[in-house]
Amino acid sequence: MSIFGSMKTAVSGMNAQANRLSTVADNIANVNTTGYKSVSTSFSSLVLPSSGGNYNSGGVQSSVRQSVSDQGDISYTTSGTDLAISGDGFFIVQGADGTPVLTRAGDFQKDDEGNLVNAAGFMLMGYSYDAGSPAVVVNGFDGLVPVNVNQEGLTAIASTSGVFKGNLDSGANIAPVAPATLPSANAATTTADTKKFSMVAYDTLGNKVMYDFYFTKTSVAATPPPAPPAVNSSWQVAIFRNANAATGGTSSFPYSAGGAVGTTTLDFDATGKITNSTGSVNIADTVTGQTIKMDLSGFTQLGAAFAGTGTPNGQAASPVKDVTIDGDGIVYAKYEDGTNKPLYRIPLANVASPDKLTLQSGNVYSANGQSGVTVTGFPQTNGLGTIKSGALEGSNVDLAGELTEMIESQRSYTANSKVFQTGSDIMDVLVNLKR
Repeated sequence: MSIFGSMKTAVSGMNAQANRLSTVADNIANVNTTGYKSVSTSFSSLVLPSSGGNYNSGGVQSSVRQSVSDQGDISYTTSGTDLAISGDGFFIVQGADGTPVLTRAGDFQKDDEGNLVNAAGFMLMGYSYDAGSPAVVVNGFDGLVPVNVNQEGLTAIASTSGVFKGNLDSGANIAPVAPATLPSANAATTTADTKKFSMVAYDTLGNKVMYDFYFTKTSVAATPPPAPPAVNSSWQVAIFRNANAATGGTSSFPYSAGGAVGTTTLDFDATGKITNSTGSVNIADTVTGQTIKMDLSGFTQLGAAFAGTGTPNGQAASPVKDVTIDGDGIVYAKYEDGTNKPLYRIPLANVASPDKLTLQSGNVYSANGQSGVTVTGFPQTNGLGTIKSGALEGSNVDLAGELTEMIESQRSYTANSKVFQTGSDIMDVLVNLKR
């Protein structure tokens, strides 16, 4: 048995408790840090071989453990750019050095350039909608750009496509089939069973352009037919610019400036379902120079009243009123006229073992060999959580538990110091034997 050995063991015990106290100090200091994950100290024994009746004291080794996978409490705020993750995953952020890292700290605010930056100075990264709906890069951070919410001035988007759906009354009478009496021929009158709908689209300057849609039944199969025909009935669709409608009389016909800007035929089977392979019509507007492809495949012909609803794309010239973020991570610009435009989509990232991530200053993490590779995806896919706007995830530190740990660490440190002091006293006795 070595007296020096027992003193060294006591020193290792004091060092271990000092490490424990350091983790407690960090946790208490960050009890109010957004997205902070507590750390703790675990201990393992160090044993030296002993022989005969002699026991050689070893020591104790400490290691730090992270509780990154433990969810903190979510609290709601008044800022729409405050973001919290409910479930698994991390925000991808970028520091001043341009290196992407992971964090749960979503206290983002707009900086002087419009980028969303958290309290530690890390910029939120996302995929831009500039080239259309973005696709995620699952095994890396390629394609990510800083999320910038500066949307000043007016924005106008020309209509290029739209969806028009509804029902055409199967009981409508057949219109005279002479071309001169159909709406597409810009006739002066229409039948009582011709149904008119109107829809607003937008030109390249954001001006509203209204189009009048006329639906007229032009044919129907014999009743009862000898065999179910592929086409039970047909309807002509004729589209005109509303601005070209006649201003006098009781009808919008005749339309000026060349008549119809689009025509097609919709065929329906005996069940009222459309049989056209495309079910669409192009509006070729010579005034605006636009071509708008309208999807009409959602129309049915059933024994019910006429009904129709249209949703063209495009947007009138309107200033941005606000920026909102939904649970899927899509950042929308909300315009004064009530329309929304997607700007970015915020992805989340995760690793196989979050508790093994490397902790860095600023409450951010980086992947390593023990944590596993980083996998990126959109919120609510592949086990990733949901983004909550106007909310923050708090620290997962249990303050009462930390104070208890601090008292235990203090007592253990004192006890180890007593062992060291006792060894020192024994050494004094041993040295004084020579006197």
